[in-house]
Amino acid sequence: MKFPLLLAPVAAAALLTAGSAYAQQTYKIAYIDPLSGPFANVGELMLTHTQFAIEDINAKGGVLGGTKLQLLQFDSKLSAQESQSALQAAIDQGARAIVTGGSGSSVVSAIVQAVNKWNQRNPGKELLVLNHSSIDPELTGKQCSFWHFQTDANTAMKMKAIANYIKKTPEVKKVYLLNQDYAHGKQWASYGRQLVGLARPDIQFVGETLHPIGRVKDFAPYVANIRQSGADSVITGNWGQDMTLLLKAAGDAGYDLHYFNHSAGSVPGTVLAVSQAKLGQLTWVAEWHPGQADSPKVDALAKAYKAKTGKDFLAPRIEMTPRLLAAAINKAGSTDTPKVAKAMENLTFDSVVGPVRMRAEDHQLLIPQVVNTIAPVDGKTVKVGWEGTNYGFRTDAVYSGNELAQGTDCKMAQP
Repeated sequence: MKFPLLLAPVAAAALLTAGSAYAQQTYKIAYIDPLSGPFANVGELMLTHTQFAIEDINAKGGVLGGTKLQLLQFDSKLSAQESQSALQAAIDQGARAIVTGGSGSSVVSAIVQAVNKWNQRNPGKELLVLNHSSIDPELTGKQCSFWHFQTDANTAMKMKAIANYIKKTPEVKKVYLLNQDYAHGKQWASYGRQLVGLARPDIQFVGETLHPIGRVKDFAPYVANIRQSGADSVITGNWGQDMTLLLKAAGDAGYDLHYFNHSAGSVPGTVLAVSQAKLGQLTWVAEWHPGQADSPKVDALAKAYKAKTGKDFLAPRIEMTPRLLAAAINKAGSTDTPKVAKAMENLTFDSVVGPVRMRAEDHQLLIPQVVNTIAPVDGKTVKVGWEGTNYGFRTDAVYSGNELAQGTDCKMAQP
C-alpha cells in the first residue's frame, strides 16, 4: 500500500517556523480513533481516558517543568484512508505524538507505515505512535518500528493467559473459532489454535469462521453453525457491537456457550448483554477489571475519574499511555522525538496496576494481565454489579508481564 507524502517540505518548514514559539509552551498529541459509526462508543471511552490523564498531567505542571500537553481529536471512522487524512491534519496542526489503538490493527499499521515515511523524509519533525489497544503481535514483530510503542499486552500474551486458564478448565472440550475478518481477528484465531492446542492437546477445534467487522446485524446464522458443530466454547476476538450482538443471538437461541476473548468486558454494553442473554460465560483478559480485589491505586483512580467525568473507569492502560509519554519526555529532558523514543526504551513505570516496563527490543510493554469472567454477583467471588446489573467480574488468574512475555521477530531499524 502506498501513502502520499503528507506535507511538501517547504510547507512543513513554514509551519514549523510559524509554530515554534507556541510549541515551547505546548506539546501536541493527536488522538486518532473512531468517534462515529458502529464503534463510536469505544472511541469515546478511549478519548475520555486519554483526556483525563492529560488534564491531570497538566494540573501537576505538565512536563519539563511547565510545558503543557495539548490533545487534538480526530475521527478515524475505522478506516485506514480516513486515518491518513487525520494524520495529515494532525501534522498540519503541529502534533508530535499520535495516540491510537481503537480502530483495529490494520488502521494502526497504516498509521505506523505513514509515520515511518514522514519521519524518514522530515528529520527534526518526527512523530511517535503510542498504541494502547491494537494488539496484533506483528506490530511489535516483523512490522516493528522505532517510532511505535505498544502499551497493551499483545495477542500472543493475552492468548497465553487464556490458554493457561483453559488448561485448568476440563469442561472446555470442543472449541469453535469465530472472529472478525481483519488482521487481529485472524491473529486471535491463529494463536487460539496454537496456544490453546498446546496447553490442551485433547481439545477439538470443530469449526472456524471469519465475518465482516462491524457490519453483521444478526449473528443468528453464525450461532446456528456453531451449534451444529457441537461446540461448548468459542474463541472470539469480537468487540463492541460484534460482541454484544453475538451474545444476544446465542441467548435468543438458548445456547449456553463459554466465550474466550481479549478485552470485550472493558467495552460498555458487554456486561449488560451477558445479563440479558442469561446464558453463557464470557472470559476475557486485561490489565485490570472493575471490582478487582486488592487494587487500591486503581480504585482511587476510578473514583477520581468517575467524579470528574461522570463515567465508569475501565481501562488503566489507556489512561496510562499519556503518562508513559510524559515520563519519557521528562527522562529525556527534551521533547525532541528521537530522544523521547530512546528514553521510552526500557522505561520502567510504577503504574496503578503495578510496575510495567517498555521492552527496548520491540517496544512492547510488559504489563500484568488478569483473566476474569463476567458472572452474577454472589457476595464472595463477585461483589460488585456493573452497568446497572447484578453481574460483575470474577478474577480467575493473574499473570505478570514477564510470565506472558514472548520472543520477538522484531529487527528494528534505528533512525
